[in-house]
Amino acid sequence: MRLKRALVTGATGFIGSRLCRKLHETGWTVQFVVRDKSRNGVAGLPGIAFWHDGTTEGMARLVADARPDVVFHLASLYLAMHRPGDVETLCRSNILLGTQLLDAMAAHRIPYFINTGTGFQHYRNADYNPLNLYAATKQAFQDMVTYYVEAHALRAVTLQLCDSYGPQDSRPKIWKSLQETSGSLAMSPGRQKIDLVHVDDIADAYLVAAKRLMAGKVRGHEIFALSSGNFVTLRQLVALYAAATGKKLSVIWGGRPYRRREIMMPWRKGRRLPGWRPKIGLKNGFRAMNDSDKREISSP
Repeated sequence: MRLKRALVTGATGFIGSRLCRKLHETGWTVQFVVRDKSRNGVAGLPGIAFWHDGTTEGMARLVADARPDVVFHLASLYLAMHRPGDVETLCRSNILLGTQLLDAMAAHRIPYFINTGTGFQHYRNADYNPLNLYAATKQAFQDMVTYYVEAHALRAVTLQLCDSYGPQDSRPKIWKSLQETSGSLAMSPGRQKIDLVHVDDIADAYLVAAKRLMAGKVRGHEIFALSSGNFVTLRQLVALYAAATGKKLSVIWGGRPYRRREIMMPWRKGRRLPGWRPKIGLKNGFRAMNDSDKREISSP
């Protein structure tokens, strides 16, 4: 029997690379879309790389060659704040690339698509209030998905992600500051609540969504929120991290102001993905992340 074939965008990213490995471990044939600037990141990934030249025609050829059963779309450009020069790049990365992919799927009758959204589309717990331009582009592409579902009979699931964490996370997140600081660390007053899900739990959610699609349980475009259901304040988060890793931290709470449009409470209205729930708690997740990062640092 032919193995299930996946086509993944964003495979060199933190979540995308973990998803590729999880797909490989569970018996999928893994294929991924890579653009030129990302070529250095594919060496350790299991699967077959398809180079995308940036054109709509090139994407159509790529999808025809890959012939996936399910497309997993994780590629995006995240900018917390944008400058005028970032507008075209954000739209190209977060809207154009995915639309090229959807159009190629429609042309070659590839029916199943999993999209990646963000809880930042719901500032102040609104049904739609984008935190920043990044979140607005994610919503714009989500609407593109709905068009292709309605006009071309695709079946789609959008997973709107909260904050993520896990081992070997090179993103400029709070973990980097906590790991690398040797003195005092100035932070906001720390009253904002945070929703964190481990990267392995997120990767599992994509597999659950794929199974749901291939079992014929999806009609149209379904949208789910991946949430831990357990919000903690930034102060509690730092305390949990310190207890799990044994690191002594000196934090100056209120040493810097809250950011403009700070999220004080995560989105709480999202629909949960049937058949999925996070399994890795923060304490165990932080401990495993710390142990893994120590091994990576000490390895020759």
